[in-house]
Amino acid sequence: MFLLESLLVTLVKLVDSIPMPASPTRGRGHPPVYPDRLFLKAFVIMMVWRLHKVNEFLAVLAAPTPEMYSLRGPLTDPQGRVLSRWTWVRRLAAVLATLPIQIGYLGRHQGALCQPWTDDARAAAIDSPVLRALDGVWHTKDREDGGVPHTSIDPEAHWTTSIWYIWIYNWKLHLVCTAGRVWMPLAAERTPANAADNLQAPGLCQKFPMELRFLLGDHHDRGPDLEQRCTRRGCLVMTPTGGVCPHSDDGVEVRRILHTTRSIAIENSNEQCKGIFEGHSHVPTRGLVATRRFALGAIFVYQLALHHSYDLGADLRGERRGTRARVRHMSLFERKVSHCARKRTDG
Repeated sequence: MFLLESLLVTLVKLVDSIPMPASPTRGRGHPPVYPDRLFLKAFVIMMVWRLHKVNEFLAVLAAPTPEMYSLRGPLTDPQGRVLSRWTWVRRLAAVLATLPIQIGYLGRHQGALCQPWTDDARAAAIDSPVLRALDGVWHTKDREDGGVPHTSIDPEAHWTTSIWYIWIYNWKLHLVCTAGRVWMPLAAERTPANAADNLQAPGLCQKFPMELRFLLGDHHDRGPDLEQRCTRRGCLVMTPTGGVCPHSDDGVEVRRILHTTRSIAIENSNEQCKGIFEGHSHVPTRGLVATRRFALGAIFVYQLALHHSYDLGADLRGERRGTRARVRHMSLFERKVSHCARKRTDG
């Protein structure tokens, strides 16, 4: 019990030691009173406890348990002021808008810290795995008519085709991770499933480490904008050439190695994140804001787990023996506890 509880507190306190990107230039108005780190800590608690609404988060945080007592301290400002519910709602939405920048900044920091390309080529893999939308689907005919036939349908999700050319109604996570001895997230963004990969990839390119030399992607990712941005950074985009199979040109063996490297990196990274945060089934949220908070929050907590494993000197690829497995078991346990706490609060 103590090990499980102390791990959550450790991850929350770890937010104080990670680097933060420079704050954007503000215009007119009062500057923010509370720092962004305060709300990144809230993201960690919400992801581990499976809390997808601010009301649930505040109800669990107010529970009279030793662990919540330990967490209420880091979630107050240096003056000891307690935040109101509206402040949590407003600032969590504001920090969520900058979370992709934070993920990219932390990814570059961890790359410099862990040196994942010491024994491998300086390559990264890009992919856009999908997560199924909650409950029903909004058929194209009903969408064109402008009517939502059932309240369980998430109208902000969209349709796309799977690798087996089957139409599915879901969301899309655009993810870039290192392709080496460590599968480390470098950039991420969450969009509806109909967002084109070649339009999202250039935005992710801005968050790549300068040491990156090869970007391994699919043919859907290639585009002139991505190639120009990667060329300016000294990075080469490697994607399948297409055409009639089997290929017989001189570069087929090299491309096969690159494709295998990309597949191993991106598939294992996706499976570890989905295994920890139960992403194999429907997403537990509805709407772009809540689903984006769930997906990007999962990537951010995954980065913190890697950071904690590095501090402990543990194997960064150890799925069952490392911190990531403990996060998964802790979240399953605390999800039941949080359900009981919410029932007592509602009652």
